[in-house]
Amino acid sequence: MGCKFRRQHSISKYIVDFYCPERKLIIEIDGSQHIENAYDAQRDEYLNNLGFKVLRFWDNDVSNNLDGILLKIIEGLG
Repeated sequence: MGCKFRRQHSISKYIVDFYCPERKLIIEIDGSQHIENAYDAQRDEYLNNLGFKVLRFWDNDVSNNLDGILLKIIEGLG
């Protein structure tokens, strides 16, 4: 789709894993320490209020279901 991503990019007071400035899309890859994490929910709400879309994926899904993850990212870019 021709979109470029920045890795470990600073947005306001947060550093995000991946960021596509053309589509204002943020991708977070999370480990088990993020399960039901209130901090992440507040962070996502803050970034959403700034006009960003946040997609979160589990790190084991990236390893085991990369095709599915890529489809979700393509949907998020659209």
